[in-house]
Amino acid sequence: MQVLVIGAGVVGLASARAAALAGHDVTVAEMTGGIANGVSSRNSEVVHAGLYYPTNSLRARHCVRGRRMLYEFSETHGVAYRKCGKLVVATSEAELAKVEAIKRQGELNGVEDLEMIGGNAARALESELSCIGALISPQSGIVDSHGFMRALWGELEDRGGMIAFQTPVERMSYRAPRWRVQFGGRDAGAVDFDAVVNSAGLGAQALARRIDGYPAEKVPRLILAKGNYFGFTGRPVFSRLVYPTPVDGGLGVHVTLDLAGRMRFGPDVEWIAQEDYSVDAARADAFYARIRSYWPGLPDNSLAPDYCGIRPKLTGPGEPAADFVIAGPDAHCMPRLVNLFGIESPGLTASLSIAQGVVKLLA
Repeated sequence: MQVLVIGAGVVGLASARAAALAGHDVTVAEMTGGIANGVSSRNSEVVHAGLYYPTNSLRARHCVRGRRMLYEFSETHGVAYRKCGKLVVATSEAELAKVEAIKRQGELNGVEDLEMIGGNAARALESELSCIGALISPQSGIVDSHGFMRALWGELEDRGGMIAFQTPVERMSYRAPRWRVQFGGRDAGAVDFDAVVNSAGLGAQALARRIDGYPAEKVPRLILAKGNYFGFTGRPVFSRLVYPTPVDGGLGVHVTLDLAGRMRFGPDVEWIAQEDYSVDAARADAFYARIRSYWPGLPDNSLAPDYCGIRPKLTGPGEPAADFVIAGPDAHCMPRLVNLFGIESPGLTASLSIAQGVVKLLA
């Protein structure tokens, strides 16, 4: 089967690799000049354990399974990672109840080795921390996300697949028994495929609307939520990821670490109307206030604007977080077509599991 995957982000690359491993002839169409130039290029590189997501949701199932797959893939493919663990901290009795609820949810989701510890035990692990209790998640970690995506690309090519860069998809229509796809760019023209995966990230909804005959009511709205990061200018003081209790639209301004040893904070949640990748330095004031709730020793003038990402959300401020939408033929009645909507965090962690599910839907 000739399969077209649209979008060379982490889920698109994982889906393309999975289809190639299943024996299909795979082409990836990417509108930019390289891999991971959209949502996948601007995240915290955290490997999530699967704590927060509702029982039996796609997020929960794919995160827990995908995390195990990601660690195994990284080990066998030489991708750098570190299972550094994570502390979800409580600084008040109300927050402690929330953290205990997160532990129960994680256990329902099948997350291993979770443990509630007191404030003294938390400070024994991280001396700069201030909290009355914490949940420790040893299965959480960090990964070289670009190394991971390069490994996916390499395995795709090893199996005969290819990526066509600077190749936007302008229109699609089903002409039984195949899909006719109209490409723009340098090599504009129409090509037929047996199956199509729309993994266009922030552009997934717009692309779905360019599919002739696709039911408009099956295209969810797109809500943009910017996540800003600030880098710490001093030496790192934490050896683990440190998360506060979640906030509306995100997991709170947390401590993120990278494999090079740098420490940064973020992301926050900034609801925006259009794509904008600038970081407003004035947002640092809110960062200082939130961080000092669990790290009172944060020095003045120690945060510098770093980078930001944009989450392709399906719900807005004050609304319950939406699940991933993986829309196969049963959802829209069009053969061998899968549209992926709202694949935000924990999309990196979940990518290998999502990819296997996508390939099953194509069959």
